[in-house]
Amino acid sequence: MKAVLRDNPERSRFELEIDGEVAYADYRRQPGTLVIAYVYAPPRLRGTGAADRLMQGVAAAARAEGARIRPLCGYAAAWLRRHREHGDLMS
Repeated sequence: MKAVLRDNPERSRFELEIDGEVAYADYRRQPGTLVIAYVYAPPRLRGTGAADRLMQGVAAAARAEGARIRPLCGYAAAWLRRHREHGDLMS
């Protein structure tokens, strides 16, 4: 299962493509903060860890930018709480 993560600024979302299906995290950029409004995985990818890999990529992007993450989405907030190694990113 090949996965490709990309930032799609035209659609304001990070996308993780796996076998032709796309999981995504909608975002808004604010100074020093990445606001994650919504995380979605298509039915075929649910339960496969796709949303987890997507959020790993979002966290890596935020860290590379020196930004924090403000999760508005319940999944993104729960993911950050569960992954304490990224807790410093939570805004």
